[in-house]
Amino acid sequence: MIIKNVKVFTENKTFEDKEIVIRDGVFAESSEDGEVLDGEGCYAIPGLIDLHFHGCMGYDFCDGTKEAIAEIAKYEASIGVTAIAPATMTLPVAELERILSVAAEYKKEASKGADLIGINMEGPFISQEKKGAQDERYIASCDVSICQRFLEASEGLVKFVGIAPEKSGDSLKFIEEVKDKVNVSLAHTNADYDTAKAAFDAGANHAVHLYNAMPAFTHRAPGVIGAVSDSEHVMSELICDGVHIHPSVVRATFKMMGEERIILISDSMRATGMPDGQYTLGGLNVNVTGNRATLASNGALAGSATNLMDCVRVVVKQMGIPLETAVACATMNPAKSLGVYQEYGSITTGKKANVVLLNQELELKAVIKDGHLLA
Repeated sequence: MIIKNVKVFTENKTFEDKEIVIRDGVFAESSEDGEVLDGEGCYAIPGLIDLHFHGCMGYDFCDGTKEAIAEIAKYEASIGVTAIAPATMTLPVAELERILSVAAEYKKEASKGADLIGINMEGPFISQEKKGAQDERYIASCDVSICQRFLEASEGLVKFVGIAPEKSGDSLKFIEEVKDKVNVSLAHTNADYDTAKAAFDAGANHAVHLYNAMPAFTHRAPGVIGAVSDSEHVMSELICDGVHIHPSVVRATFKMMGEERIILISDSMRATGMPDGQYTLGGLNVNVTGNRATLASNGALAGSATNLMDCVRVVVKQMGIPLETAVACATMNPAKSLGVYQEYGSITTGKKANVVLLNQELELKAVIKDGHLLA
């Protein structure tokens, strides 16, 4: 396939007028023949990568079935998210092991949807104080042996394990023992600045949905957010659905952290792509109206009902972040954080040919997955 008449997003984070050549499912240098697709002046960007979301179209990753993963992957690919790393919830350890093993089996089978390239474990090593929509009955302290069970059950798919470092138990020792096997993130934590900074200094390198489920960033108590800012090796997730974080804070965060360290995520739950109504997340009832999802019990935010492509549109059209920056934070940065940048995240010779065409209004015009145009 040759895609002509497009503005191609490059590794330099610029758009260039050129063509894209695809051969045998990967990007190629040149070709003299092949099917020609007229891009009609569209932006050509890499397929997006969502490394933190729970579900869509009535399905949740923690349903623990191949059908659920397949339907999630199908929907994600249809809207331009061609690689996924779904997130787990805080559930019993044995149940999490089962969910992870199902995902590992699914990974071995051919899939027509988005590629399953990782799993982001949001629990169970979190805090009661910042549990959010997590079920506190199953919260546990950091445990190396339990973490190892998760890694083995997933057959290497688990890429992130979230912890609250202020919890009882030696969290620093936990980080030091597992950091070479899996990325350690701070998630649903009530840690102060010193505790969070110690965790990052010990080797934690990721922050789950910055600003949400953590202490506020203030001038005398900077908390986790301040520790992230002071730890240059740490990547931070941002939910840019227009609900979770004020646009001014999003802009300020880009200035404070720099675009190299920010990963756009959706944190979407099973109501995404579905009508308003009551759904569940981690076994808890959630009410969804428009793009706002809240716990039925107390009205707290419970994930989002916005897919990642729509989050990119929001961050560009409503929050004033440049398109080039937003695309990098939804493609290149997550690929690097997941350790798959050699295959995903940019339109580069030899990488998987996943391309999304957007018109000038950022409306979806086409999705090419592994070199094939999706219907």
